Amino acid sequence: MRITSTSCICPVLVCLCFVQRCYGAAHHGSIKVTRNQTKHIEGETEVHHRPKRGWVWNQFFVLEEHMGPDPQYVGKLHSNSDKGDGSVKYILTGEGAGTIFIIDDTTGDIHSTKSLDREQKTHYVLHAQAIDRRTNKPLEPESEFIIKVQDINDNAPKFTDGPYIVTVPEMSEMGTSVLQVTATDADDPTYGNSARVVYSILQGQPYFSVDPKTGVIRTALHNMDREAREHYSVVIQAKDMAGQVGGLSGSTTVNITLTDVNDNPPRFPQKHYQLYVPESAQVGSAVGKIKANDADTGSNADMKYTIINGDGSGVFSISTDKETREGILSLKKPLNYEKKKSYTLNIEGANTHLDFRFSHLGPFKDVTMLKVIVGDVDEPPLFTMPSYVMEVYENAKIGTPVGTVTAHDPDAANSLVRYFIDHNTEEDRYFTIDASTGTIKTAKIFDREETPWYNITVAASEIDNPGLVSHVPVGVRILDVNDNPPELARDYDVVVCENTKPGQVIQTIAATDKDNSANGARFHFSLDEGLSLNPNFTLRNNEDNTASILTRRRRYSRTTQDIYYLPVLISDGGMPPLSSSSTLTIRVCACERDGRVRTCHAEAFLSSAGLSTGALIAILLCIVILLAIVVLFVTLRRSKKEPLIISEEDVRENVVTYDDEGGGEEDTEAFDITALRNPSAAEELKYRRDVRPEVKPLSRHHPSSSLDSIDVQEFIKQRLAEADLDPSVPPYDSLQTYAYEGHRSEAGSISSLDSATTHSDQDYNYLGDWGPEFKKLAELYGEIEPERTT
Repeated sequence: MRITSTSCICPVLVCLCFVQRCYGAAHHGSIKVTRNQTKHIEGETEVHHRPKRGWVWNQFFVLEEHMGPDPQYVGKLHSNSDKGDGSVKYILTGEGAGTIFIIDDTTGDIHSTKSLDREQKTHYVLHAQAIDRRTNKPLEPESEFIIKVQDINDNAPKFTDGPYIVTVPEMSEMGTSVLQVTATDADDPTYGNSARVVYSILQGQPYFSVDPKTGVIRTALHNMDREAREHYSVVIQAKDMAGQVGGLSGSTTVNITLTDVNDNPPRFPQKHYQLYVPESAQVGSAVGKIKANDADTGSNADMKYTIINGDGSGVFSISTDKETREGILSLKKPLNYEKKKSYTLNIEGANTHLDFRFSHLGPFKDVTMLKVIVGDVDEPPLFTMPSYVMEVYENAKIGTPVGTVTAHDPDAANSLVRYFIDHNTEEDRYFTIDASTGTIKTAKIFDREETPWYNITVAASEIDNPGLVSHVPVGVRILDVNDNPPELARDYDVVVCENTKPGQVIQTIAATDKDNSANGARFHFSLDEGLSLNPNFTLRNNEDNTASILTRRRRYSRTTQDIYYLPVLISDGGMPPLSSSSTLTIRVCACERDGRVRTCHAEAFLSSAGLSTGALIAILLCIVILLAIVVLFVTLRRSKKEPLIISEEDVRENVVTYDDEGGGEEDTEAFDITALRNPSAAEELKYRRDVRPEVKPLSRHHPSSSLDSIDVQEFIKQRLAEADLDPSVPPYDSLQTYAYEGHRSEAGSISSLDSATTHSDQDYNYLGDWGPEFKKLAELYGEIEPERTT
């Protein structure tokens, strides 16, 4: 098949050779490009033959943007099998087949029915096939070809990033690069000059230029001054077809701003200035402003003002306002018209940021002269001191002089001055002042311990002009007198252990005095001399404003006495000295061996255990239940006990025993143990223990001398006779036991009954090492307390 194409723009003909080899009618029918060659026979040379071509191709082109009324002719398909009799039918498939491209199935002519745009699609891929119209069988395999859209110059160059905003420093060198602009053209850059762009400047000459090929914008003048012109609007054009006539073009705007550099020195508008300042101006206040002009902007216009010389450099100071770039003139010292009426200042204004490229345009500073005229003002009275401090003793009488303030009129008139106190606060009412002399006096009696310092304000005004008032602060210190006795520094909780040793320090006390150190820093402690010597405790003055409480005996018993009171006398070192008496309460407590307090009383023991109210109630309830059980048990046991007196038929000898337990050796209250010490103490007691007496015995007391003189043998015989002659005795013998120890020996008694009331210097600590058999004895005589469990 041969395909031909005609075009108005001399299309390029490309011939492709296809060789069709058929392997039978039922085979695939594919097209295969081969070379026609003979076999290589040994000894013969290879012979090449030109192959027979089944397809002859011309590449198809179609113009874009075709606006004609008729379809645009693209090309023609032709098969070698076509004899012109109409038996061959041409079929076209692929991209745009039937919609954009149509084919005459008899002649093979291809036409384009629509206007195409190369910028949307550059080519189309189609397939052609020739079949037998009668049998519908392909005469040749299907072949692929391309229809390219031929470009025309239908797109103008565009600046996609415009308009542009750019800056360039003023005073730049000629040819300084400002910006590069780029225009794009949608036409085919590989075909003709449709996409070849050339740049030119339409507006902005002679200040700027543009490179026609690269689009780089550059400055075209020397020393472009921002102060002369700051903004420029430059229009750049881009034209395709290499700038030839008929080419399309596009333009953009470039806004160029010249940035500032420090090329202008500051300048004062005038060389001489004059300023009026009243003498009443306050020190530190601003009294005037001055400004030097600078054509630059931003940091290039920053400047600093200084006073370089003049007779007022010590009286005035100048600073720079960074916002307004003005020089602020302030007063350093007070003005006095009567002493000096004018001052002269030389003020310099200089740039702070210099650009040495433009130093030849300097110097970048300027100087002007300022004359300050001092104005006369009627001034208020002036105190001789800026503040006063006075002193007065506490308890001084009303009207006592405290001190004097003095003020005078600083003006030439020298008017008389009147004094008064501003009663703005309560403290100002505690003092009075003499209006003529300025003497301050007390108006109440002061207490230094209540308020040690007072601050008042005294005012002074001229008699001729009361509206001019000046004020001065006055501080009054209240001096101390010794009017407060010393007292204990706090409430002391003093505890002494039952097993303490004589001379042991149980508490260190300190004192305090409301007076200052001059009238009460040195304290002396002592016991009240009006009382007798305390046998239990003593006091030692430590000479450092403290005192120690010491024990005087070895053992203390809570059961005997649980609280002691110790009066302490404290005196200070003031003039005259004062003293006071305080009473210390000393509690007796049970302590551990290392001195830690274990308990002082039942309440303290329970509280130390950390028990709550609910726990205490539960414990008490348990105790009540246990007591009820014990009472019930004792009652039942007594109800089952046999009677003491046996029936008359039982004449056996009996020993009557009692299970009642005594209170022990320490129980001296429940029973009279005198009979155990000496039988003679119960000589007149005629009653038996085993029968209920009809008359209660009366307690009798005998002198110890008569009791000790009775012999125990005689006593026993007398008791035996009384028992034999007593008609009320039962008909059986009874055994009576007397715990009589005999007369006092020369070595003394070893009994411990009276040891609790005597004092001994013997050390009984060794009893604790004898074992548990002597534990009770060690507790009574030594320092070891019985261990109690909670």
